[in-house]
Amino acid sequence: MKTARKNLLVSALGFLTVASIGGSAASGQTNAYWKTIEINPALYAHPYRVSLFNPQNGEDGARAWSQTKSVFVYGLGVMGILVVLPEEYTGWNTDSDIFRKWYDNISEGPEWDRNNWAYNYIGHTYSGGVYYQVARKSGYRQWDSFLYSFLMSTFYWECGIEAFAEVPSIQDLVVTPVLGWVYGEWAYQTEIKIRANHSEVLGSGLLGSIVLFILDPVDGLGRGVNRLSGQNWIKSGYGYFSYSALPHETGTDHRIYLHLRIPLGVSGPPEQPGKTAQPEHRDDPVDTGIVGVSIGGGYTLLDDEWNVENGLYGKMTLGLYFTPRLSLRLAYAAGDLTDRATGNDVRYENYSLDMQLYLNKNRRIRPYFTTGFGEQIWNKDEEKISFHWNGGIGLHLKIHRKWALQADWINFYNTSENVYDQQFSTALIYRFGQGEHNRW
Repeated sequence: MKTARKNLLVSALGFLTVASIGGSAASGQTNAYWKTIEINPALYAHPYRVSLFNPQNGEDGARAWSQTKSVFVYGLGVMGILVVLPEEYTGWNTDSDIFRKWYDNISEGPEWDRNNWAYNYIGHTYSGGVYYQVARKSGYRQWDSFLYSFLMSTFYWECGIEAFAEVPSIQDLVVTPVLGWVYGEWAYQTEIKIRANHSEVLGSGLLGSIVLFILDPVDGLGRGVNRLSGQNWIKSGYGYFSYSALPHETGTDHRIYLHLRIPLGVSGPPEQPGKTAQPEHRDDPVDTGIVGVSIGGGYTLLDDEWNVENGLYGKMTLGLYFTPRLSLRLAYAAGDLTDRATGNDVRYENYSLDMQLYLNKNRRIRPYFTTGFGEQIWNKDEEKISFHWNGGIGLHLKIHRKWALQADWINFYNTSENVYDQQFSTALIYRFGQGEHNRW
């Protein structure tokens, strides 16, 4: 009986997918046009101001809430799919009481997980981008859309649905919203171009519909539900009110405009339904340029208590470079070292969540302080783990708005073992989007 219900959920999602792709690209939309929002420049005076819960700049909060409710329903179907997939692929184990399992997993986590890399880094990036699109296509700024993706991926999925089967994952808590931001904005811009091309890809309307569904399945499923039910249950499509503050002799005249496009006469080509125009956020200092990744390596000096030889390791980071003065990064280092007693290889892993404070923010060379916390793991199969605090100094060299070099020296204090380790590392940093700009 349980298997039948799971298969029914999966089949229903598949049927809705076909229904949403079928027909014209614009059919089933509750909002007909994707119109430009005129943004008050004063919004950017405080670049990290949050409008997500208090839309005041033309955002369609009703659309975002409608699609959020639909995501909760679709999540049940996705959960059914993950439950029936092999455990070696998803890492899920649902043999015990699921509510007790949820409580135990939340209490135990988060942890550095060993799930399939494609599931962790590709699947979760895509999921984050799907959440991001819900807010972005409702007229919200990139920053608000990122926060929406963070809230959904953290509390709805990672600490919600997925926690019924496994301990929340440290990588997923960071990767889903952060890389989801990068992918989601790319998908958003790509959809604008496709719809401006009459919703065609390579001259095919069918291929265009399929690609548009993949780029934003939440909106596509919403149109499918509406089409099958014959009701506009879910606000799908795109449409905006614009806001403008105009000077007036008695102060400021705040006006809200409803844009209508009605073709008159019979000459010329017919109006294209769903023709899109990008919302105007031209001067927003917060965009995907604050997202950065780095890859590099270094040399670790270990406390003698470990009885392991010092050695080389590789290192990666993913972070948010909020301003030229402040960043927050998830760092992961790993290497094969040598046990002094046996001569055997020992797998060394170290991850941490670190904050950096930079000096000389307006110069290319910026010294910085770094501090954070995390865990050190020996022999991942044995899961010998020790918690640590860390702190150190580094040097950041800006080469280009999208590229930089860094070098740092970090000390780690392992609280459970009462030992000290050190890392010397260098890395190349890449910033997405337009990279670092001069709007701060």
